Amino acid sequence: MLAFGRLMFFGLIALTVIYVCLSFYSRSVRRGKLKTWWEEEGRPGDLDAYVEKGLAEYDGSLRRKLILGVYVVPICVVALIIYLTNFH
Repeated sequence: MLAFGRLMFFGLIALTVIYVCLSFYSRSVRRGKLKTWWEEEGRPGDLDAYVEKGLAEYDGSLRRKLILGVYVVPICVVALIIYLTNFH
């Protein structure tokens, strides 16, 4: 049981690092797209305000929530492997 606890502890740390990196990467890609769209639309208004408004919309989007799959998928796979190994 101690080994399983260590696996979960270090696994969650690794998943948290992956989640944070993926979140920062996704946000920077969105920021780049917003800057490109701002230039293509003929530069309406202030760039910083346009980007901040777009990032605020992105924070509530489904894509942002799907990044949480970094936690859900590996935990479900480990639970399935443990179940199949011990109880099937």
